[in-house]
Amino acid sequence: MSMKLIRIKDVMDRTGLARSTIYKYISEGKFPKPIKLGTRAVAWVETEIDGWIQASIEERNEEAF
Repeated sequence: MSMKLIRIKDVMDRTGLARSTIYKYISEGKFPKPIKLGTRAVAWVETEIDGWIQASIEERNEEAF
């Protein structure tokens, strides 16, 4: 299985979160950590972001009952 890395803009587009919110959630341990690609570049594992979105949906659905 190949892993795809996505950059911050893609993460923002997928989650609907602002850059500052993403980094706030990371510091709080509520969001997947990025992987360093270089001195100024990071990316996220696509499946980890998809998993975070899925977990958020499941958490919402549990709260509804």
